[in-house]
Amino acid sequence: MSSSVAGIEPPPAPAAPSSGSAGAVAARPAAAGAVVGADGRARCPWGLSAPEYVEYHDCEWGRPVRDEGELFERLTLEAFQSGLSWLTILRKRPAFRAAFAGFDAGVVAGFGPADVERLLGDAGIVRNRRKIEATIVNARAVLALDRPLPELIWSYRPPRRARPATLADVPAKTAESVALAKGLRAAGFVFVGPTTAYALMQACGLVDDHLADCWVPRPPE
Repeated sequence: MSSSVAGIEPPPAPAAPSSGSAGAVAARPAAAGAVVGADGRARCPWGLSAPEYVEYHDCEWGRPVRDEGELFERLTLEAFQSGLSWLTILRKRPAFRAAFAGFDAGVVAGFGPADVERLLGDAGIVRNRRKIEATIVNARAVLALDRPLPELIWSYRPPRRARPATLADVPAKTAESVALAKGLRAAGFVFVGPTTAYALMQACGLVDDHLADCWVPRPPE
């Protein structure tokens, strides 16, 4: 496995939710609040820019995720999103799941050079050698943890706070995401930095960055 991926953090993405959950989506003023869609529901502005975003925004983003495989998937896809639109990742997610054995860390950890070459030839996913190799490194890190991945990630959950009023109030990273990235790297994970870690926290419900006027209910404590 190449060591070139070790310690690499992808370039910072734009402010949330485009930092991880929505990629580079609709160009709207940063101060934009929730926008009412054709169905009469107010949503975060990025959640209206494509049908896939509507589904993802309404049914998935910000909902608590505590399953190891699902967290490994989100961590992997956030890393693959770097430099791309999240819409690209959403549309390729079925292919990613097939390519990476349903994000079963036990299986992915056993991938070798032949699997890397196979994945580089898979047009259904993002064919980036460093990100593919990082996924395998991270699968091995999952197996080497001294506690379950969900327990590790959720230990960095910040105190519950009020929802942001506008996109301008949504940070790209926080003290908690800096700590989470540091903790993951200390555990052997690569290609994860504070911005990616915060996107993971947004996507998996550790923080609730739906805007204050968004219709999506706040998850229970």
